[in-house]
Amino acid sequence: MTPPPHLHIVPDDVPPPEPPDPEPGPAVTAPSIGRLRTSWTAAELIATDFPEPRWAVPGILAEGVTLLAGPPKVGKSWLSLALALQIAAGGRALSAIDVTAGPVLYLALEDTPRRLKTRMTKLLAGAPAPAALTLATTCPTLPAGGDAAIASWLDRHPSARMVVLDVFAKMRGAAPHGLSAYDADYAAVGRAKAVADRYGVALVLVHHVRKAAAEDFLAEVSGTNGLAGAADATLVLKRARGQADGLLQITGRDVDEAEHALAFDPGTGHWRLLDGPAADHTLHPTRAAILRHLRTAEPSGPTAIADATALDLQTVKKTCQRMAHDGQLTTDPHGRYTTPPTVPAVPAVPEPL
Repeated sequence: MTPPPHLHIVPDDVPPPEPPDPEPGPAVTAPSIGRLRTSWTAAELIATDFPEPRWAVPGILAEGVTLLAGPPKVGKSWLSLALALQIAAGGRALSAIDVTAGPVLYLALEDTPRRLKTRMTKLLAGAPAPAALTLATTCPTLPAGGDAAIASWLDRHPSARMVVLDVFAKMRGAAPHGLSAYDADYAAVGRAKAVADRYGVALVLVHHVRKAAAEDFLAEVSGTNGLAGAADATLVLKRARGQADGLLQITGRDVDEAEHALAFDPGTGHWRLLDGPAADHTLHPTRAAILRHLRTAEPSGPTAIADATALDLQTVKKTCQRMAHDGQLTTDPHGRYTTPPTVPAVPAVPEPL
């Protein structure tokens, strides 16, 4: 029997989802998912060898749930669709990171098939479309059987590398009655996390940020802290100043906290990872030049900095004073400038599995 239209998702041979659980929670209803072990003695846990996390994009997207948040029209969908194509075909993500090829499911829930084709045609630039990428424009919400439908696809594609929900708001469903806003957000992400954890796949939830900026980029994610609290990692894509078109801020349980500067090519639709620390591309060129010099030089006064960078001395004096006030530089007892100790901007990238 043909399923009703609101349950008809791609691929066509995915069976209708199981009826939703009567009780709220992150349980996955697909019967094929086995139960994971959840308790050990301390000695057993120490003696157990666990595989390293599987990476969809090494150093950026690991198995588990990742929130990819950003303001409207910043390019989140271009980024996530390009990654889906690159992972499905195998190649280089962000024009810089080698990825292992594998099946990808992309739920483009705000797009039409025509718009998806137009975007893919631009991104592929004449390359063949990867058969390992499955796209769908409709899917039930997670509580109404969407989690089971995704699980059924993963059962059919055991080597899957990534699933993208674009956007998460279309999949989370209504909040259960009686839960606080925090608990409702945590439960919504938890339902997706249950699927990701059981299959060891990277599950990306495309989401929005608040209009107001915040010192901590996690606080910019729209909703309560329950969303980021339940997710394994959070990526925030922002528009950046300076030479970069975007700034990708990352934090998570299996990924190192980092900032990456990105450039967007409107002609191809691709985001490209820029070399070096993000500050080299997002700061004013004068500040970036001073930082690049001091990062590899001994503590220096304005004259030495001006000589090394070919910048005007008076400009260097004023800029160094402002950078010290902003915390971008520190001074030693002799009044010489140097860079403060920071977390490395680009973490070591593990080898893809």
